[in-house]
Amino acid sequence: MSLAIGQKAPDFTLPSTSGEKVTLSKHLKGKPFILYFYPKDFTPGCTAEACEFRDQFEAFRDLDIPVFGVSRDKMESHIQFKKQHRLPFELLSDLDGKVCKAYDALIPLIRMPKRVTYLINEKQEIAAVFSEMFESKGHIQSMLKNLSS
Repeated sequence: MSLAIGQKAPDFTLPSTSGEKVTLSKHLKGKPFILYFYPKDFTPGCTAEACEFRDQFEAFRDLDIPVFGVSRDKMESHIQFKKQHRLPFELLSDLDGKVCKAYDALIPLIRMPKRVTYLINEKQEIAAVFSEMFESKGHIQSMLKNLSS
């Protein structure tokens, strides 16, 4: 289960691959954005998903929609992952899993992030959600469809 459409997006502050911390209520206030959670850098499904966001990034940029990927990986891993796959968006490190948990994107017991993508509107509410662990490309298509409707 994921957060419901219309629900207020939980606030967070996480370090990013830019070297800056990203705070929803400060840096993203009044601006829609994509927040996607994924299990682990360099795994086949997560790499396919990140590369699909990269390949479709121009569509998000044209709509002025920032994209952020979140996992529990260390920043060093995120930096290598971003560089190796030429990702044009920021990756956020949620080492303790608190943000993943707040967004209902954490698998209990193993404490690994689920694959779930949120479109968060300018009011910081959940506008769309796609949650399918084994359909990495579907996340991007679902968000683009929601943005065009």
